[in-house]
Amino acid sequence: MQNSCYELEAFYDGACPLCLREVKLLKRLDRHCRILFTDISSPGFKAEEYGKTQQEFMQEMHARLPDETWVTGVEVFRRLYAAVGFRFLVWPSRLPGISQGLDYLYGVFAKKRLGLTGRCQYNDSSCSISSQKSEARS
Repeated sequence: MQNSCYELEAFYDGACPLCLREVKLLKRLDRHCRILFTDISSPGFKAEEYGKTQQEFMQEMHARLPDETWVTGVEVFRRLYAAVGFRFLVWPSRLPGISQGLDYLYGVFAKKRLGLTGRCQYNDSSCSISSQKSEARS
C-alpha cells in the first residue's frame, strides 16, 4: 500500500456512475484521510501489480488493508463506512439474516452492474464492457 496511514485502500470502478457517486460521498466524509481510493478504470491502473486480474476487480468491490490482506464484497462497504465514522450503520449489517441478505443483494448487483449502468454491449446474451468509458473520458 502506498501510505500505511490509511486504514484501507478501496478499488473502485470510476467509469461506473453509481460507484463513482458513492466514492465521491465517501471522499467528502473521509475527513481524516483513512481511505486511499484507487480507480480501476484509470488508464494507468495495472491489476497485475496487485496480483489480480482486471476481471477480478470488475467482478466485485475490493479493498486492501495495510497488512496486504484483501477484503471483498459487502465487507468492503462495512469497512469504508466504519472508516468515515458510521460504525453505527455497520453493526446491524453483521446480524444474521441481514448479513446474508446484504451479501445476496450485493452479489446480484455486482453481476448486473454493467447492464444497470448502461455499460454493456450484449453479444449472444453475454455482457462485454462498452467502449463508451474511454470515449466519455476523453
